[in-house]
Amino acid sequence: MLVFNMLKLQNAIVELYRKAATSLPEDVETALRLARRKEEKGSNARAALSTILENIEIARAGERPICQDTGAPVFFVKAPVGLSHLKLKDVIIKATRIATREVPLRPNAVDIVTDKNSGDNTGIGFPVIYIEETKYNKLTIDLMLKGSGSENIGQLYKLPIAELKAERDLEGVKKCVIDTIHKAQGKGCPPYIIGIGIGATKDQVTRLAKEQLMRNLNDINKQKVLAQLEKRLLNDINKLGIGPLGFGGKTTAVGVKIGINHRHPASYFVDVSVSCWADRRARLIWEVKSEE
Repeated sequence: MLVFNMLKLQNAIVELYRKAATSLPEDVETALRLARRKEEKGSNARAALSTILENIEIARAGERPICQDTGAPVFFVKAPVGLSHLKLKDVIIKATRIATREVPLRPNAVDIVTDKNSGDNTGIGFPVIYIEETKYNKLTIDLMLKGSGSENIGQLYKLPIAELKAERDLEGVKKCVIDTIHKAQGKGCPPYIIGIGIGATKDQVTRLAKEQLMRNLNDINKQKVLAQLEKRLLNDINKLGIGPLGFGGKTTAVGVKIGINHRHPASYFVDVSVSCWADRRARLIWEVKSEE
């Protein structure tokens, strides 16, 4: 049987929250700095990126949240066989309550029926926790703090779509993604990072799309055709001219990532999940020991 020290893991998850909320990943910050160089001097786009980068530095130095909306916590957990999923969820929930108070995180969990805020970022299905088993004796916890503004502009599509002239193929997928960003304009705080999920069912592709937002911006898709599509989409999205914070410019997005699953012959679902420039993600790897 595998065991872990719940108190130590709880404290580590609190620090994971702190890291995600206050310090942007290096690959995202680097992409934003490169984007600033591409924008014209004196332009609104360059000024917006300068403000964003200054905000990132201040947040990291003072260990304060990057954005006032500290988002909906989404966990992707890979647990070794034999580790209790119930106990893992319990320790994550306890850590969430502590992190809300100590980081601090803005309380964002609102009861659907009463419309009351729980005050501690916990409730029915909140935080969002996905757990799957792994053959490795290491517990991996990935955390994303998903801002609501960018979450609201995401779209789910069922191909074919006559209005978009989008068929059941990758060209149709491309049209869906462009449609999402064109409709969003600057509402979700660009430059965006865009995750795309393609597969058989609606619930499957929404999770798959969000998982793509956990990928490093510098990684290359293992499937060549998808890697090429990611590059084409990034180029085409930046041609829209929406720009940083919607002020116009060359940088509407800094990353596009695609994930796929097999589909049913009668279905072709595409989900487009969008992150604002603050793609707040962090990872914890925890050694798990066997109980003698």
